[in-house]
Amino acid sequence: MVSMSDPVSAGLMLWAGIGLAVAVAFLLFGFDKVDPGARDAYAVRPLLIPGLVLLWPLVVWRWANLSRGER
Repeated sequence: MVSMSDPVSAGLMLWAGIGLAVAVAFLLFGFDKVDPGARDAYAVRPLLIPGLVLLWPLVVWRWANLSRGER
């Protein structure tokens, strides 16, 4: 019998995997656009990874809005 934790853990792993990919892309390419004052703040970027992984849909939404020129 399959327990309920298998789909839950699979969903969490999927969420974390997408979040990690978004976090890496955002920190490499989007962080300077979202916060121009943080340019060259490379020591701070690793500290943001847990929050970016958890809140990646909001990060993608905000990043997309800023790319379109919306504030």
